[in-house]
Amino acid sequence: MKRFLQTMAVFCLVAAVSIGFANAQSKIAFEETQHNFGSFMEAAGVQTTVFKFKNTGTAPLILNNVKASCGCTTPKWTRDPIAPNGSGEITVSYNPANRPGVFTKTVTVTSNAENSTVVLTISGSVEQREKTLAEKFPREIGPLRAETNHISFAQLKQNAVETKELELVNDTDNPVKVDLQTVPSHLTVKVEPTTIPAKGRGKMIVTYDAKKADTYGFASHRIYLSIDGSKDYKNSVGVSATIEEDFSDLTPAQLANAPVAKFNALDYDFGDMKQGDKKEYTFNLTNDGKSDLQIRNVRSSCGCTAVAPSKKVVAPGETVPIKVTFDSRGKRGRQSKSITVITNDPKNPTSTLRISSNINAES
Repeated sequence: MKRFLQTMAVFCLVAAVSIGFANAQSKIAFEETQHNFGSFMEAAGVQTTVFKFKNTGTAPLILNNVKASCGCTTPKWTRDPIAPNGSGEITVSYNPANRPGVFTKTVTVTSNAENSTVVLTISGSVEQREKTLAEKFPREIGPLRAETNHISFAQLKQNAVETKELELVNDTDNPVKVDLQTVPSHLTVKVEPTTIPAKGRGKMIVTYDAKKADTYGFASHRIYLSIDGSKDYKNSVGVSATIEEDFSDLTPAQLANAPVAKFNALDYDFGDMKQGDKKEYTFNLTNDGKSDLQIRNVRSSCGCTAVAPSKKVVAPGETVPIKVTFDSRGKRGRQSKSITVITNDPKNPTSTLRISSNINAES
């Protein structure tokens, strides 16, 4: 009997210890879960803070993962198991480079603790640094710098005359003389001053005469400069505009009697083609209006697509073919090209036709 009681006592002790181990649990307790860096300059560089924590549980604490919400935030943390009553820390760094403005980022901490997921938050406000001259004027035109090497006049009515300026910066230690090599006839260009002093600034003044351009739709050109006598054609500025016919003065009666452009289809798929093959498709354009329809311009998005309208003036009720030839030479895979047709239809002056194909390259 005595031996039985001793055995039972040992059994109960072992069971109690086992239950104690089974109920042991780590718990992570942070001193703080949020940190505000306040306002700081972007030039101040990476900002860092440390989140300290303690294992207030009864079992070792293991951090399984510490993940930031974005690549601009880098966490480092205690990798070894932390005994009960032990301490650890998570270092969180924020990189403000090219990230001006207010920010709020999170770091998610997962562990074997009773509270297995804890979210830490960092916040602050980054004051943008002063940009360098090269950043403000990234385009190089010979020894000069500019914010862009392209002047866009966007949309211009056919009789419009518009002027824009491009600032030129000389960041060198020598004066730079600027002359004009070639200028399209519909553009008037001046450079003031013609010699831009060292560390000085000038401007290019460009006037676009849409009537002289004598075209419709998107048009692009280049102004070639002579820098200090050099004829390098890399020293140029692009100019573009989309020229539209002006229908604003048409009376209700004129609109009622206007031409109407109507196509039999707006897209066509050639299907599968062997690389190098050519295929043709003919779109039909009908004038559903009451006066002559004039085809102002026809342009394809790629030199691989040839477009040939049979005539430029379409009488009321008349239908004319517009033949499109697609050359698959040098192409492979899925191809999609567009053809822009501009007419004097006041309600629908620009129509876009599309052709497509799947090019199988020869093995």
